[in-house]
Amino acid sequence: MNTLAVVLEEPERLVLSRLPLPEPGEEDVVVDIEWSGISTGTERLLWSGRMPPFPGLGYPLVPGYESVGRIREAGSRSGATVGDRVFVPGARCYGDIKGLFGGASSRVVVPGAKATRFDESLGEQGVLLALAATAYHALDVGRSALPQLIIGHGVLGRLIARLVIAVGGEAPVVWETNARRAAGAEGYTVIDPTTDTRRGYAAICDVSGDSKLLDTLIGKLSPGGEIVLAGFYSEPLSFAFPPAFMREARLRVAAEWKEHDLVAVRDLIERNALSLDGLITHREPATAASEAYRTAFTDPDCLKMILDWRACS
Repeated sequence: MNTLAVVLEEPERLVLSRLPLPEPGEEDVVVDIEWSGISTGTERLLWSGRMPPFPGLGYPLVPGYESVGRIREAGSRSGATVGDRVFVPGARCYGDIKGLFGGASSRVVVPGAKATRFDESLGEQGVLLALAATAYHALDVGRSALPQLIIGHGVLGRLIARLVIAVGGEAPVVWETNARRAAGAEGYTVIDPTTDTRRGYAAICDVSGDSKLLDTLIGKLSPGGEIVLAGFYSEPLSFAFPPAFMREARLRVAAEWKEHDLVAVRDLIERNALSLDGLITHREPATAASEAYRTAFTDPDCLKMILDWRACS
């Protein structure tokens, strides 16, 4: 058994390659991928060569951790059912080719526990489940104050804003410097940061990935306020200590989502409390992967690019 997969051979060099797959075990499932998303955070850093050293990453690598497909084979101990449409957060089934991500492939072999069933009607929007879970994880619902200010109106920023409202928080303010990305707010306000005269935000969530913003954000905090770092930063972060000291500022880093985050957002979506509409803006066949990745990383009008694998085998 084999698969057609996107392989990032080196920075800005991406090809489609036919790769062998291992024989699935009793706890595994084989999934025919229908759609995979392209991440403009960590995957862009890998593509550009700016990714900081990170365990398990390197070249060559199969990218992608936002994949949706149907189970074609299910092991007797996989807990899965043939025919189910599932979300797959990547795969490690490519031998010597690194697969810390590994979802940008026409077929994958993964443990059944890694394949999450979701409502059929969601279709291609299922690729957004990972980002939605990431957004929910950043909120730390029930334990931390919900953000009143969000930095960045890309897909992750939009999902965080929508989730704040979905879980009963007050509509946040979102900063966005790119006027072309300011549109699309649903129940919250998007403004240029230079026009924001407010101070005293109790909680700020930064998804910009801009390592130079901390001093500005600390200046906007209320005493005891919290800044959540939910982006991925390729440069060291630093800040002036006195303003942070005066406010007793708190910093929290939000990392990978956990299984309970994925379950929570899936339930919110299925209860129509959270919408994923309007977030996928670009689609390309998987055979045009090289152009699709470049567009995803360089076109400011591209919020979310997905690859369509349905014609591949």
